[in-house]
Amino acid sequence: MSFFAPRSAATPKPANNTEKQALATKRKPWVEKYRPKTMDDISSQEQAVLVLKKALQSDNLPHLLFYGPPGTGKTSSILALANELYGPELIKSRVLELNASDERGIQIVREKVKNFSRTTVTNRVEGYPCPPYKIVILDEADSMTKDAQSALRRTMETYSKTTRFCIVCNYVSRIIEPITSRCAKFRFKSLPVQDLEDRLQMICDQEGVNLGPNALKTLIECSGGDLRKAITFLQSGFSLQGSEAITPRIIEEMAGVIPKDKMEAIAECWSINSIQHTEKEVQNLMNEGYSGENILLQIHQEVMNNDDLSTLQKTNIYEYMSVADIALVQGADEQLQILNVMTHISQIASN
Repeated sequence: MSFFAPRSAATPKPANNTEKQALATKRKPWVEKYRPKTMDDISSQEQAVLVLKKALQSDNLPHLLFYGPPGTGKTSSILALANELYGPELIKSRVLELNASDERGIQIVREKVKNFSRTTVTNRVEGYPCPPYKIVILDEADSMTKDAQSALRRTMETYSKTTRFCIVCNYVSRIIEPITSRCAKFRFKSLPVQDLEDRLQMICDQEGVNLGPNALKTLIECSGGDLRKAITFLQSGFSLQGSEAITPRIIEEMAGVIPKDKMEAIAECWSINSIQHTEKEVQNLMNEGYSGENILLQIHQEVMNNDDLSTLQKTNIYEYMSVADIALVQGADEQLQILNVMTHISQIASN
């Protein structure tokens, strides 16, 4: 008696490689799926793109330092360059990408980075420049410890013949001067609204996303110019709504934006100047799960747009808000910090 029954006609056949690739592409996060593949796909970063394109025509690529707001194309630019330099096959062995916010200690530099940098390269792929150096990409490098950065500087000096380093960060002031002086620095500016609209509309057309009236504008506002965040919100909204229209309110809920009527209730506390009333409104916001960071950000916008407050009053309010912002980053109680800010705003507004 055979233990192996013959395959029935209804049993599905194993997917071939083409089907597997199509399925993998479909399951990819849209941020990765629509990441620029070539230098020509990079939007609005003309200076960096011009230098990187010239690097494609020669073997003379300096160490690079990309800094600027999140979601502006820093990591995408260096990955697109690496893809054009080495091709899809060789890039796996020629490029080391590390997220320094997770792997930021001196041991990572001594082990992973140094071991990768010390080996020379010889193999080439037809149709690609394949320069005689490798590339190390350190993403979010402003999270690295000072000791790790010092060790990195020595590694950059020692292995500059075989390896080029690309330092990617949001705040260039957190990178030590010995590293910045060895790199060609490029500031990535926030993307223009038109470029954001064009990119998001292209994704909507490709994926069949149904955006309701003013939803695209709300998407850009809630993402704060961060294209990566905007694409993530778009994919989340599509997963939630399917073929139905994604409304501005759905996007605001995903972004944690406090509705206008609730912010108006908060602003009314400043004129009422009652600690009990203020405490009640703050408690209501906390009960609905809004983060202290988002509440503080929207209070800032309300204060900035309030014509009844003088410039001096706004300046005094911002001092208290800055202290609360630091306290929230350091893990202080959100409700107490927001209540403290609101109390001071009421006192300043009544004077």
